[in-house]
Amino acid sequence: MVIIMLGAPASGKGSVAEILSNEFKIPAISSGDIFRKYISNGSEIGKKANEYMTKGELVPDDLTVELITSRLEEDDVKDGLILDGFPRTVNQAKVLDEMLEKKNKKIDIVVNLETPEDEILERITNRRICSNSECKAIYNTVLHPSKVEGICDKCGSKTYQRDDDKLEKAKNRLEVYYRETAPVADYYKKTGVLYSTVLSKSVNRMKDEVAKDVIDYLKK
Repeated sequence: MVIIMLGAPASGKGSVAEILSNEFKIPAISSGDIFRKYISNGSEIGKKANEYMTKGELVPDDLTVELITSRLEEDDVKDGLILDGFPRTVNQAKVLDEMLEKKNKKIDIVVNLETPEDEILERITNRRICSNSECKAIYNTVLHPSKVEGICDKCGSKTYQRDDDKLEKAKNRLEVYYRETAPVADYYKKTGVLYSTVLSKSVNRMKDEVAKDVIDYLKK
């Protein structure tokens, strides 16, 4: 099974992907996590990716495809996968189709999360992440704070705010999303695999409800 998660930054893609991963026993792969792994180890490709990420811009297609292609060659994805944060452009979507076709695989569903912009900015700017690379637990100082401010509940490490989660860069990331990534939903709509749904506290539909609907839809 191949599942794609679409949606603006902080729309809940990772949270829903984690639930789906546990349900279907397939790995959830975050392109952002892959980029940050290469950045933290100081590799040249990581340095190049970081130049774009720190500005709130998309990493160019060639770099992104190179990293994702390498990840899709690993053994744990042979029975399926969930992609969170890739593809981010129509060109990347086309490349992914070609990659999957060579492996005799196809996309089963593209889950497109729709969330009001004010909620997205609230989630991004209040997001805090565990500094322990083996943990990486995510908190929100308003919606889901840690029990002790600045300390991870799970491992006791310090939490921090990513530089690209600060307000101005968050706004820029949204502008880039609407310009570059939103058209990907139209691409998948034409292929008949798009499943759009609202994830918003304003209508009391959060990650658990959305994930349950997706699971029920796929099982049918």
